[in-house]
Amino acid sequence: MKRAWLIGALAMFGGSVVATAQAQEMAQSEAPQDAQAYIISPQDGEVVSSTFKVKFGLSGMGVAPAGVDVKNTGHHHLLVDMESLPPMDQPMGGDIIHFGGGQTETTLTLEPGEHTLQIILGDKNHVPHNPAVVSEKITITVKGD
Repeated sequence: MKRAWLIGALAMFGGSVVATAQAQEMAQSEAPQDAQAYIISPQDGEVVSSTFKVKFGLSGMGVAPAGVDVKNTGHHHLLVDMESLPPMDQPMGGDIIHFGGGQTETTLTLEPGEHTLQIILGDKNHVPHNPAVVSEKITITVKGD
């Protein structure tokens, strides 16, 4: 009976240690107050072809791939036609395009019409920083080719 209790106690203790470690791992990373993410191109209001290049900008921080734990770094996430920002206290997922390799540009293909683009920086675990490093939302028009 004592052995079963000991195994149960260790399992419970080990479980709480794992849960605590995961919670600490998912905590928001600090970002410098002056850090800024921005879209270099296309410009707000620009008319683009259905396939076009998006270039990301970042100042006040560095770029590092997902999984790399270096202070004041992160990697880009692109929000296309999203009404609101993702939750700030959990890993970004869903329709957000991740650039976990540290990429600073991409080529997109979108249907003709008006679209919005926005960048948000994520830390090693894809969690937004505190304060969040988010670009202005831009609007572009994709012309029919």
